Amino acid sequence: MGRKKSAASEPVFDCVSCGACCCNRDQNREIDYDEYVEVVKTDKIRKRPELMEKLTFTNKKGEVHMRLVGVNQRCCALSGRLGESVSCDIYEVRPGVCRRVKAGDEECRKARIERGIDEPPPPKRSKAKASSRRA
Repeated sequence: MGRKKSAASEPVFDCVSCGACCCNRDQNREIDYDEYVEVVKTDKIRKRPELMEKLTFTNKKGEVHMRLVGVNQRCCALSGRLGESVSCDIYEVRPGVCRRVKAGDEECRKARIERGIDEPPPPKRSKAKASSRRA
């Protein structure tokens, strides 16, 4: 789901079948933080007033953010089903923070685990426990 194996058995992260990074992180949701993707003045979407009105909101500080929707608090510009097939409805004018996302980096992997797309890694065994079992 959202990740394919390459010939060398290394995972290849496929963004169009994922979408996890387009959802507000669990740690943010726990504190009712819903200002996940900021839209700054230099972002291309700012030149599209019809999209700005439909897809963004302004917080009390005057900062503009993408609206979040649904139980996963996903970006309102994300279409499709997480972990199966997704697309960004505003890909060409998406905010700069979205342009900096790197498939497969640490944040990507955390988001995928939070949304149930990937399994968490097995817990690391400490060397002390491992060596005590040999005795």
